Amino acid sequence: MRHLKAFHIFNVVAESASYSEAASKLCITHGAVSKQIKVLENHLALKLFYRQGRSVRLTNEGEQLKTYTQQSFQVLKAGVDKLAHIQSSSLNVSCEPTLTMRWLMPRMSSFYINNANADVRLSTAGGPIKLEADDLSLAIRRDDFELVSDYKQRPLVEEWVGPVFSPSYWQQVKNNLSEVRLLHSETRLNAWSDWTARSEKHTFLNNPQQHFAHFYFCIQAAVDGLGATIGSYPLVVDDIERGNLVAPFGFVLSGKRYILIEREAVHEHLVARKFIDWLVQEFKQCRPNQNII
Repeated sequence: MRHLKAFHIFNVVAESASYSEAASKLCITHGAVSKQIKVLENHLALKLFYRQGRSVRLTNEGEQLKTYTQQSFQVLKAGVDKLAHIQSSSLNVSCEPTLTMRWLMPRMSSFYINNANADVRLSTAGGPIKLEADDLSLAIRRDDFELVSDYKQRPLVEEWVGPVFSPSYWQQVKNNLSEVRLLHSETRLNAWSDWTARSEKHTFLNNPQQHFAHFYFCIQAAVDGLGATIGSYPLVVDDIERGNLVAPFGFVLSGKRYILIEREAVHEHLVARKFIDWLVQEFKQCRPNQNII
C-alpha cells in the first residue's frame, strides 16, 4: 500500500492532536511529521488538519479518515499479536501418566532436535478431559471412555497388548505357567481376562495374584521380576528392546486405540502443528513385531 508510513503518522497525530506529541511518540522530528502529513494531503487532495493554537484539529475529512486508519491499524496489531502468539507461546499437552513416563518423555529429545525453541509443557492425567478448563491444546489418551464430540479426535495407533516378563522370571516359570504371578492394576482390572479372551491361548485361572494402584507400578514390578503383567505395547516396547522384558506370547489387538484430542483452533498454533506431525510419525513406528520375544 502506497504511503503506509504517512497513514501511520496521520493516525498518531489524529490521536494526539499535536505534531510535537506525535513526533515524540514516533521518535522522529516535528518536521518529519509535518512533511508526511503534507504528502498524505497532496495524495488525497484533501485538507486533514487545521491549526488551533499549538494543537491541531481534524477537518471533517480528517475525522472520517481517522475512523478508517484506527480500524485498519487495530486489525493489523491484532494480526501481528496473533502471529507472535502462534510463533512463541507454549503448547500445553496432557498425556496419560504411564504413556508419558515410559514412551513420550524418552522420545521428546528427538522432537527438540528440529524444534529447539518450542515450549511443550506436559501434564499427566487419564480419562475424560475438558481442554479449555485446563488450558490445554492437546490430550493424548487411550479411548476407553466416552469422548466429547466437540473435540477433534485423531487416531494415533491401535493398541496391542500381551503378557510381559523379566527374562529371569520367564526362565523360572516357563515350564510351569501355573506359578506365574499375575500383576494387576486397579486402572486395568480386566486386562488379563480380556487378553485371554482375545488371544485364545493359555488361560491363567488359579494363579497367584498381586494388585497395584497404578499401571506404571505393574510394569515396573514385571521389570523387577515380581510377576507378569499385561503390557500395552507402547508402554513396554523400550524395555523389550533393552532386554528388560520379554513377550513370549506376543501381542494381540485390545480393541482400544491411542488417540489425540484437539481443540478446534489448535492448527493455528505453529508449535502444535509441528508437534502433531512429529507425534503421528512416532506412533507409526509403535506396532509390534509379532516375532519379538
